[in-house]
This record gives sequence, C-alpha cells and structure tokens, in this order.
Amino acid sequence: MKRKYLTQEEIEKLLSATDRMPFPERNRCLILMAFIHGFRASELLGLRLSDIDLAGRQLYIRRLKNGFSTCHPLLPDEYNVLKSWLRARKYLEKGADGDWLFLSLRRHPLSRQQFFYILREAGRLAELTIAPHPHMLR
Repeated sequence: MKRKYLTQEEIEKLLSATDRMPFPERNRCLILMAFIHGFRASELLGLRLSDIDLAGRQLYIRRLKNGFSTCHPLLPDEYNVLKSWLRARKYLEKGADGDWLFLSLRRHPLSRQQFFYILREAGRLAELTIAPHPHMLR
C-alpha cells in the first residue's frame, strides 16, 4: 500500500532542499506552513498579507471544507521563516496582483500547479523515495 504521509525526517529534507531552488524563502515558507497548519493547497495559496499579524504572532486561517475559520499562533521557527519570505517578497510587490502572501515570479498569486511543482522539485532535490504532494503535508 502506498504511503499517504511524509515522515519528520522527510519534511526536514524537503525544507533543506528549498535552499537549492529559486526563491528558497518562499518555498521553505510554503512547505513549513502547510505542514504546521495542515493546510489544503487552496487554503495555503489563499492566504493574504492581511491574514498575518506579525506583532501578535498570529495567522488568520479560512478553512474551506468545514468552514471553521480561526486564528493560529505562529511558531518561533515559522515566524522567522515567514519574516524571511516577507523580506524577499518586497522585491515582487511592485506590480503585484493583490496582497496574496505567496506570489509567482510574474507577481501573480501562486497557483496550485506551481505549488505541486515546487513540492515535487523539492522532493527530487531531497532525494526522497516517495513523490510528495500537498496532501502529504496535512
């Protein structure tokens, strides 16, 4: 039977692999936040800058399936990774399409297909024996 999850070691390898990819700050933040909060791909990619309260170290999450939206604390490592991405993101802000947290190189909201590709490429670079997909981070 095919495994439907990633181990902690595999998650750590994925996160390390982002250092060898374009936009490592964004990709590390994507993977870490998906793992910590159990996001569905569309929930993660639907995050906006206005959903983040850095001063209060909180994140507002709109859940899609059960509709139960809530605030989650930002964990220390997550907070640091998020701040790193927000610093790098400033270079994409001019002409950006809205206040989406995760942008593509073309300054558009990151698509589900792009997220799948980023995760698959991180898995390849991490030399995982299993092909990761977003649901495995839940």
